[in-house]
Amino acid sequence: MTITIRQIHPTFVGDVSGVDLTRPLSHDEVAAIEAGMDQHAVLVFHDQQFTDDQQVAFSRNFGEIELAVAGNLTKENEKRLSLNFADVSNLDRDNKLLARNDRNRMFNLGNRLWHSDSSFRAVPAKYSLLSGRIVPAEGGNTEFADMRAAYDALDARTKAAIEDLVCEHSLIYSRGSMGFTELSEEERRMFRPVRQRLVRTHPVTGRKSLFLSSHIGRIIGWEIPEARDFLRDLTEHATQREFVHAHRWRQYDLVIWDNRQTMHRVRRFDDTRDVRDMRRTTIAGDGPTIAQVA
Repeated sequence: MTITIRQIHPTFVGDVSGVDLTRPLSHDEVAAIEAGMDQHAVLVFHDQQFTDDQQVAFSRNFGEIELAVAGNLTKENEKRLSLNFADVSNLDRDNKLLARNDRNRMFNLGNRLWHSDSSFRAVPAKYSLLSGRIVPAEGGNTEFADMRAAYDALDARTKAAIEDLVCEHSLIYSRGSMGFTELSEEERRMFRPVRQRLVRTHPVTGRKSLFLSSHIGRIIGWEIPEARDFLRDLTEHATQREFVHAHRWRQYDLVIWDNRQTMHRVRRFDDTRDVRDMRRTTIAGDGPTIAQVA
């Protein structure tokens, strides 16, 4: 079969058919998927019954896998999955539901905020590849926002004002906005802020996009209240309904998104009752968006 991509939102998101991602892919198939990502920013594949090894092998077609270290509170000896995976489930290492007051559960509720994966790293992520192994019957959708269309819709004055702005990203900011502030000194060092451009240019298409995320806490050179007010307005603009697609998960869906062109968030579900076993491989970016300060 030939890979076919059908756009399912007015500005982005492609539904893909004609390919089994669990087997080795040809060069042409990988190229078709990459071209689809450049155009649509989010691709949805149904009925991909991955093992962990198969998901890792498929992911490596697109670059180096970013190891799941320094992005959460789970210690290495507590992890359920290998370091090739970001475990965005609601399960502990024994595959039991996290307790309501579990510290890791509280921290992971930050995934319900609009964000871009790994924007809190000096080298932010390229692609995220999320496999739905067990999905809840109700809720738990993932929403995506097209940051290219959001940028295009800005007026010329705003585009000029933001062109050279640099923001500071950290998990301290996103979790702090939810009231999760009790971090150890070691955790604060691990989550130390990094700097990213507010406007990014895609290396293939040349399209500009907003690089927004709940991880942003400052605009360099601005007073914090003014910066956060401005960022709130930009985020409200970028997540208007016309820029957003909600993916309702089916078991064994694989969704790939380009963090350079989108934001996303998971929607509420009863995570103290329903299992949501989601396993994410993340492709590391090619470099920082701006030089970091020491």
